[in-house]
Amino acid sequence: MEIGERLAGGRRMVRVASGGPMLDVLKEAGEMPLPPYIRRPVDHPDQYQTVYARADGAVAAPTAGLHFTSELLERLRGQGIAIISLTLHVGVGTFQPVVTEDVRLHHMEAEHYTITREAADAINGRTGRLVAVGTTTVRALETAAGPDGGIDAGEGWTDLFIVPGFRFRAVQAMVTNFHLPRTTLLVLVSAFAGREVILRAYAEAIRERYRFYSFGDAMLIL
Repeated sequence: MEIGERLAGGRRMVRVASGGPMLDVLKEAGEMPLPPYIRRPVDHPDQYQTVYARADGAVAAPTAGLHFTSELLERLRGQGIAIISLTLHVGVGTFQPVVTEDVRLHHMEAEHYTITREAADAINGRTGRLVAVGTTTVRALETAAGPDGGIDAGEGWTDLFIVPGFRFRAVQAMVTNFHLPRTTLLVLVSAFAGREVILRAYAEAIRERYRFYSFGDAMLIL
């Protein structure tokens, strides 16, 4: 393996001489990219993985999903709550801060998503509200939402950057963590709940010593 030239955004070109599958090379030589505020290494990938993860491709976990254990999901199903899965492969851009003075000028890196026909039909045929677990789920659903809020099945790439003023067509509630300042994640939840509401919620979380970020506490925004 040869480490090559530096690229934009803190990346490096890596040349691999092995003729084997790239995923095997990555598992052997690579390390899981963690947010900069996590100082200690993760001993096992399952420590930074949701219990419902299925498809390889993301460089980071959708951290709102870390709150859900298999037991909790079964309890929710037992209460008549449908659990519907989709895929959005989180890219390295999720770690990039917003550095532009006008947040609308920030460039969102494209990420690949998949919504199966079964998932789309279940969402469109539901009788209750649509609760998204995590900002990645919100972005995938709003990308696939039609003018009437219906979800189109399919796969593709999304660089949707949700900022205040965005009209949400599908998502009616969301579970999310407490995010870092100047991140696209914080901008998204501010667009969903309103900036003043989020500021009050964060002030309350600080007073009550909630834990922030990937391994921290979550909020349910209704």
